Amino acid sequence: MSGSALRQDVVISGGGMVGLTLAVALARLGLGVTLVESQKAEALTAPAFDGRASALAYANVRMFKALGIWDALEPFAQPINDILVSDAKLGGQASPFSMHFDHREVGAPLGAMAENRHIRQALWQTAQTLSHVNLVTGASVIACDRTQTGAAYVHLSNGAEIAASLVVAAEGRESFLREDARIPVVAWDYPQTAIVTTVEHEKPHNGVAYEHFLPAGPFAILPLPGNRSSLVWTETKESAPRLKALPDDLFTEELERRFGAHLGAVKPFGPRWTYPLSFLLARSTVAERLALIGDTAQGIHPIAGQGLNLGLKDVAALTEVIADAARLGLDFGTTAMLSRYERWRRFDRVTLALGTDAINRLFSNDSWPLRTARDLGLGAVDAVAPLRRFFMKHAGGDLGNLPRLLKGEAA
Repeated sequence: MSGSALRQDVVISGGGMVGLTLAVALARLGLGVTLVESQKAEALTAPAFDGRASALAYANVRMFKALGIWDALEPFAQPINDILVSDAKLGGQASPFSMHFDHREVGAPLGAMAENRHIRQALWQTAQTLSHVNLVTGASVIACDRTQTGAAYVHLSNGAEIAASLVVAAEGRESFLREDARIPVVAWDYPQTAIVTTVEHEKPHNGVAYEHFLPAGPFAILPLPGNRSSLVWTETKESAPRLKALPDDLFTEELERRFGAHLGAVKPFGPRWTYPLSFLLARSTVAERLALIGDTAQGIHPIAGQGLNLGLKDVAALTEVIADAARLGLDFGTTAMLSRYERWRRFDRVTLALGTDAINRLFSNDSWPLRTARDLGLGAVDAVAPLRRFFMKHAGGDLGNLPRLLKGEAA
């Protein structure tokens, strides 16, 4: 503890999409925020850093609009008008049962797709315009003393020390602060790897997202601006490196076997990435002067495209808890205050994490009895309009006790 420590309201460790969104949200409240990120900003927004794209649920689009982020992102975003889910067999006949989510049933797009680099760019641009945000890049948190009265003292690798009412861990699955607080996790690796790339196709996608369930895992075709789609192709750990390394002509052949002909001729566009898949669920998301958000709190299978959305819902809930306490002049860094955030997010994050795990296990196989059961399930959901609309609203993040930001209101 040093008398020369910079005093801030909140320190956020991690400058990914979730951490940056929280920094913007808290700065809009007039709170002093220091965001610490080990990478330089130009590295995080470079095309080669991350090949993934993310589906933003429409509740999170509303939050981006409320926070003044959407104007910078909208030119690079593609509305999701429909979602088509089918159970398929590689090289064989697709099941006659499928599920179709049509945006006309809910009166708005189901969300928006954007490349992660564009989301990061929009967030960095917005954060840099806010005087209450202190952006520290090329440094990391190496120690955090939460035993002192009234503040946590954060020590950075560049020698700086910051005193804050609250420290937020947005560091991803390998979190120093979560480990330092000795918060246990439930975690395992999947025997799957995601191959991610962008493809060009002959016909327009019309804002339709496709998800084919194949025996090795889901094969998702996600619309991007223009005649392009982001591909998230889940394969076994053994097969993924070989498929990624194929020459373009052979890679295209494998694509076409899974892609189908509904968008005409397809070809890879740009580099390919692979991401090993895993599961992580923290048993608690708060400690004295510490809160966990995003992948630090829960890292889920990408089968439903909800990982980023879960983290952004963490941001909305935590921002509201902090805002309500700050307006009353209360210390929002205490465990007593943070317990509201913990309770608010517990059910949603646990059920969605375990639900995506169960769906992956149910669909990533070629068992005839399971195939029959899941196909009947898809058909039942598609046939019952109220059930179908329930799932659409759930996918859009528009169910339950929503924080004000997810309603498009100021926190």
